[in-house]
Amino acid sequence: MADLDYGWHLREVMSERGMVSTAELRPLLAARGVHLSPSQVYRLVVNKPERLSLRTLMALLDILDCTMEELIEPPKQM
Repeated sequence: MADLDYGWHLREVMSERGMVSTAELRPLLAARGVHLSPSQVYRLVVNKPERLSLRTLMALLDILDCTMEELIEPPKQM
């Protein structure tokens, strides 16, 4: 069976961009049409999401001016 685990680096990318609080992310997402509760944004930042809408992913890439590879690390090849 293939290992489909991945790395999620949202917190690190936010930190590199000077964003220290999950609260900073919520209005930026809302401005791009992604309306999440404070607890949803917190979980998105501190946990590896099992499901993520493409709209949310694209909003994160735009907000953080980063690439998908910076946010999501694919599994290591054996």
